[in-house]
Amino acid sequence: MAVDELQAIIQRCQILEEADFKGEDFSLFQVAGQKCLEDGYAAQLLEVIQNEKNKVIIKNMGWNLISPLVRCIFMYKQEDDKREHCLRILDQLAQLCNPKELFLGLLEQIEQTSGEQVCQTVMLLLQPLQTVLLKLQNKKAYSVGLSLAMIMNQLTPLPVPYTKQQIQEDKLGLCQCCNAVVDFAKPFVDEVVKNMEKSSEYNDMELKEELIKFCMKSLKYPLLTAQLEQLEGIEEHPFRHFASEIIDILWNIGELIPLVFVHCKGKTPHWENQEFADIERKNSADSLACLSYLMFVQHFGVECFPVVFSPSYLLLCNMTHIEVLLKRTEESVLSKGLDLFESCLLRMEDNSLLHHYLEFRDFINVPQDLVKIMTLCPMEHMRKKSLNILQLLIDKFDTEGKYTLFRCLLKTSNHAGVEGYIIKNIKDQIHLALTKEYDNIWFTGHHLISLLDLVLSLPEGAETDLLQNSDRIMASLNLLRYLVIKDCENDSQTGVWTTLGKIDQNFLKPLRVGLNMSKAHYEAEIKNKKENRKEAHSSNTVCSVTVSGEKMPAMTTGMQLQVLHSALFTFDLIESVLARVEELIEVKTKAVMDEN
Repeated sequence: MAVDELQAIIQRCQILEEADFKGEDFSLFQVAGQKCLEDGYAAQLLEVIQNEKNKVIIKNMGWNLISPLVRCIFMYKQEDDKREHCLRILDQLAQLCNPKELFLGLLEQIEQTSGEQVCQTVMLLLQPLQTVLLKLQNKKAYSVGLSLAMIMNQLTPLPVPYTKQQIQEDKLGLCQCCNAVVDFAKPFVDEVVKNMEKSSEYNDMELKEELIKFCMKSLKYPLLTAQLEQLEGIEEHPFRHFASEIIDILWNIGELIPLVFVHCKGKTPHWENQEFADIERKNSADSLACLSYLMFVQHFGVECFPVVFSPSYLLLCNMTHIEVLLKRTEESVLSKGLDLFESCLLRMEDNSLLHHYLEFRDFINVPQDLVKIMTLCPMEHMRKKSLNILQLLIDKFDTEGKYTLFRCLLKTSNHAGVEGYIIKNIKDQIHLALTKEYDNIWFTGHHLISLLDLVLSLPEGAETDLLQNSDRIMASLNLLRYLVIKDCENDSQTGVWTTLGKIDQNFLKPLRVGLNMSKAHYEAEIKNKKENRKEAHSSNTVCSVTVSGEKMPAMTTGMQLQVLHSALFTFDLIESVLARVEELIEVKTKAVMDEN
């Protein structure tokens, strides 16, 4: 019987001195103890462990029972008495075993767990692990750091619940586990705080640094990808609670404000391997970006934040973080970047952001990232939000800032729709310049002429794809029509009348030639399709179309004709506006000549 075998080993070891225990004794004790657990004699094993006479034996050998003990705990049902006995054995081992040996045994058990049992195992072993760590004298900070790192590494592969239903179900127990890990860390936070209060020159930085590492890892996972908005029907959102606890830890150890302003230039470990250095830098950037989101969007810890910084300075501080978030493609991360950007811009008054900020790399990169989201993101609500934020950014810049940003986006966007949108904004700024009393040198005179050179041109002259560039061309024509109507040819505030020859040469003539060529080509295509359809006596003839290497659904001849007619309609629209512009120019030019 398993219990008899265990008693025999115990009796043999009781007469030995601690130093005389051999490897064979450890093995026999482990096998017998494991057999007791597996055969259902947990109560008898508990009695052996609680026996004062066996204290020295349990101190040295008890840690070997951790692995079979964990297996048995998961094997028994929640209400089973045997499970309760196993839990009491675990608690006793935490009190009696050699802390160093038990610490390694517990960590090994956490490391070996995987899949659906990760969170269950971690939550089961957190309390004994905390008990053991509090007993350690040597290398305590290192051991705490190792424990937190091991736990977070095991949790990281698990998917983060995102929807309301997923959070409520918490199938793998991640929500519950994350908050349990924070509770596990609290005594060590209290220790750091206590030591800081004792001495203003707190020198023992090791434990503090390990806690900072834990917070940084938590910010990257699970908080970076977690849904952190308030959800109706969830009284206490587990991830919001977790985020609040992480912010509290950073505040209590005096690192919250320094991290908010670190700009990814803080101390990072020195790696000889460049690949490791890049990974460390990226992880740090993700964590700091999430921290800024928590503070400036979700307002965690905002009561601790000094109200002395200007909105433009806060935007400057956050642009690095915004860029990091907007580079990502996951909806949960991308939305945080957009929300952070919007939150920073809404704090500012219109026209208050100085053009000097465009000298910072991030202020050029982030608008370009917005353009990529507007044009490439598959989620419509993200595209719309990006467009709204781009307009918000434009509104916040001063006049020279708007001018510089427009030039930059016209040169870099490579998208006719975006270029058309920027040109519409240019038209609005010219209107303000012409209707307001104060001088606006950036949207009148020689500065505007330079900008119009970019706007009133065709990328490839007469051979430009007019269909693909129709948004830009229509916006350019509408702008030119506005300038011709609004600007007096005698004053020529905008410079349009003094550069009319260049505009005609670079824009109007090539556009007219391009329209004639395009219309002739599409009309010939329509004629050809109609003749082919008559010959085939059927409109069900299909053709295959390939776009970017991917085969699109087959198109009937009727569908092809519909597309061709739609293109002709676009050309007619462009031609009608072009004709109106040419007519206005002719009328005004003739009027001036008659006057002279």
